[in-house]
Amino acid sequence: MIAAMASHYHVRELTAPLAVLPSFIRYRIDGGPDMRLPDTAHTSRPWRIHELTGDFRLEDVWALPTPGGPDGFPRLVQWWASRGDPSRASASCAVRALWAIRWKAGKLLGWDGPDAGHGSERPTLRDRLPADLREAPPGPDFAALPFTSLYLTGDEWAAEIVNRTVHGVMHLGWVPDGTGGYRGQMAVLVKPNGLLGTGYMAVIRPFRHLIVYPPMLREIGRGWRALPSDPAPAHA
Repeated sequence: MIAAMASHYHVRELTAPLAVLPSFIRYRIDGGPDMRLPDTAHTSRPWRIHELTGDFRLEDVWALPTPGGPDGFPRLVQWWASRGDPSRASASCAVRALWAIRWKAGKLLGWDGPDAGHGSERPTLRDRLPADLREAPPGPDFAALPFTSLYLTGDEWAAEIVNRTVHGVMHLGWVPDGTGGYRGQMAVLVKPNGLLGTGYMAVIRPFRHLIVYPPMLREIGRGWRALPSDPAPAHA
């Protein structure tokens, strides 16, 4: 897709970091035992997000290695929003390279510019919120990633990203883990913007599943275990 839209010079500039990737493709698709979940793990729950995303596609659902008690969700939300840019903060060279390529492509091709976000052609999902969610605090701001919080409840948090490729939603929930405790669960929902967005999602899908998510989930587990035992609660 990039070759069709950028000059040969830009293609070389964007793809040079791919040289570090082959040795990392050894990662399994699930990143650990039972980390990727069936769609029903998301669709069967009475999440409020279902009211907003009838025209979005559920891309994937993941169990997060973030164990806790019944009141642990605010801790997850605050920590998640505070995480750094994976193109700089990830311990994985492959993950850093792929995110760097994505940000560079967005800059060169105008995918993420000021006029690429919300507008008449790409309205925010906040316009679809029912009154009770619209009037409540939406959730925390992100420290690094270009997401905007949509709403926050006692057991779910949704944030959106809008650009020239996709309108995407990251949904976090707090669910029983089957052993008496709780853990986080993440779902990714997307609405591609035309042929560009459809092609973009098709190109990145294997990279997301094979290279990005396995090390990302391991890093999430390590970061969660390293948190202080009594963090401040999440706030809007």
